[in-house]
Amino acid sequence: MSRKTILRYTSNQRTNHWLVAIVFFMAGLSGLALFHPALFWLSNLFGGGPWTRILHPFMGVVMFVLFLGLVFRFWRANYFIANDRLWLRRIDRVMRNEEEGVPAIGKYNPGQKLLFWTLLLCMLGLLLTGLVIWRAYFSDYFGITTIRWAMLLHALAGFVLILCIIVHIYAGIWIKGSVSAMMHGRVSRAWAKKHHELWYREVTRDEAPQPPIRKKG
Repeated sequence: MSRKTILRYTSNQRTNHWLVAIVFFMAGLSGLALFHPALFWLSNLFGGGPWTRILHPFMGVVMFVLFLGLVFRFWRANYFIANDRLWLRRIDRVMRNEEEGVPAIGKYNPGQKLLFWTLLLCMLGLLLTGLVIWRAYFSDYFGITTIRWAMLLHALAGFVLILCIIVHIYAGIWIKGSVSAMMHGRVSRAWAKKHHELWYREVTRDEAPQPPIRKKG
């Protein structure tokens, strides 16, 4: 089995990912319940309004800490390389599933890398603004103007984060094999070579095909 497939994610990495996903949905739903009266009914999922207000910031902190686990594991693989810019210029071919002529990329494509760093910025924004508006512990140290700006930025970061996760889910479903990789940890060699050729060469030590030598004369 190991000769036919490639390990993409270890069990620890997959567990970390799904824990972040679970806590994200809990923090997101509780945050939406507090965001607008029309969504306050979502607070019933957490035992009512008071419990939602108590639990939401704690869930946010847990989400950030768990996400840091993913950052420490994957930040190196999300550095941008020269091929990434060329890949973005030819993203129309990728969207049409016509990847001939598209530069080879590493473990993550440029879209995934942009998503990774955007998620990190949103998480940091949510953490910092969340601390400012956390009434039980920290908001007494800040003025009302600062708290109002923090609330606005907190909502904005949450909105961007939710949009990013929707894109993340859609892309994972659209590229067949991505969800399975995060569920079971392994991908086929053909999948790896098609979507992440540089990473495929790295883990299999497979050399890139050499152009034919033209004979002189």
